[in-house]
Amino acid sequence: MAIQPVKGLWWNEPLHRMELIWIFIAFLWGVVMFSAMIYWHIAGQQNLSNEAYRIDPEVFAAKAEAMTEQYQIGEEGDTGVPVVHPPPGSDVYMIARLWEWWPVLEFEKGQSYRLHLSSMDWQHGFSLQPVNINVQVHPNYDLVLTITPDEAGEYTVVCNEFCGIGHHTMVGKIRVVEKQ
Repeated sequence: MAIQPVKGLWWNEPLHRMELIWIFIAFLWGVVMFSAMIYWHIAGQQNLSNEAYRIDPEVFAAKAEAMTEQYQIGEEGDTGVPVVHPPPGSDVYMIARLWEWWPVLEFEKGQSYRLHLSSMDWQHGFSLQPVNINVQVHPNYDLVLTITPDEAGEYTVVCNEFCGIGHHTMVGKIRVVEKQ
């Protein structure tokens, strides 16, 4: 047994005053939230402005290896991961792959760098702690962030997108040193 509207088709029925009030409140709340997103992007400095380009993983790896070869200053402990100190203002490349961030980067405090991130295999998450920079790193894409470190110290790069059984070991480093 189907219940039919008293006056015919339901979409022709007039809206009750309370329904109109709730529709107005919902619309107004949507406008407020949309405006808040725009405001926090501009004034809250919470979102990084970045660029993304399609790139072949082999081409990205070649750029990262060339940069590493040119600016390597040592190796990280007994892991053998190269430590790279590129000049301020340069393009710096960091590779995400199962289960490492490569190489270790060393930046100068107060200087800007264009940090290029790409994955060689799966989707990874780049989480720079403790400053809370979080971006997704995809294969076949070169994600470019312009960063200017404002405090010296050692920062940890953590993968925050589950990438397999060794995910918990995917940790890298970025060091920030005083100007040399």
